[in-house]
Amino acid sequence: MITKDMTRELIGRQVVDNHGEKVGKIGQIYLDERSGDPTWATVNTGLFGTKESFVPLQNADVHDRDVALGVEKKAVKDCPHVGRSDERLTGSEEDELYRHYGIGHGNGNGNGRTDARHATGERTDRDRTDRTDRTGDDAMVRHEENLRVGTETEETGRVALRKYVVTEDQTVTVPVSHEEVRLEREPIDGTEAKARPGAMGEAEHEVTLHRERPVVDKTTEAVEKVRLGTRTVTEDEKVSDTVRKERIEVDDPQHALPRDERRS
Repeated sequence: MITKDMTRELIGRQVVDNHGEKVGKIGQIYLDERSGDPTWATVNTGLFGTKESFVPLQNADVHDRDVALGVEKKAVKDCPHVGRSDERLTGSEEDELYRHYGIGHGNGNGNGRTDARHATGERTDRDRTDRTDRTGDDAMVRHEENLRVGTETEETGRVALRKYVVTEDQTVTVPVSHEEVRLEREPIDGTEAKARPGAMGEAEHEVTLHRERPVVDKTTEAVEKVRLGTRTVTEDEKVSDTVRKERIEVDDPQHALPRDERRS
């Protein structure tokens, strides 16, 4: 049984007839002006769901998430076109619907007339989407998501130059000289001997010897410059993600269309 507490939850749900065959989706709910109980609903029917038909909620119930009607799908498709979706049903329009479906209402004087504004309020996102995707030429627009890939620059790390001192042994060959003692004898001729009269006795003579030794001194010199630079390397990277695609299928129980044309 459909109660007024369930009104907003019904909008956008799938409707099936008394044999379980899909009819369409609920667009709006109409409430009884006195009791506030849901009495009528509009169902989007037709090839692309562009037609709205009134269906009675009397003897209807919710099975799983579908709304099961107490009438056949053919009766819904042949429903007379009455009222407008944004206005209340008049008494004569409601009586016409009752006669079409072969059901009666409580007092027969039109007190079952309803006001759509009391029932629908704001449409659900699902209902709004269904209506937006329809164009004026009875065509339904299908959408697909596409990947748009770009690049952005981000910091991946930092590199710094650091200088420190190490020690190492270095060997250099340096030529050094030293003096050595050499005994030299030179004879004195007769003339020089007469000029230098000598005397017998002891004598001593010293010779100072010299030598070179390595002297180490260190100087600091600049040998090279070191700096950091960057270069750009381009490589291919694969990016993947999930995209959505809309599919449109035709509710065609009579198989009027070929099988390969029922889905796009």
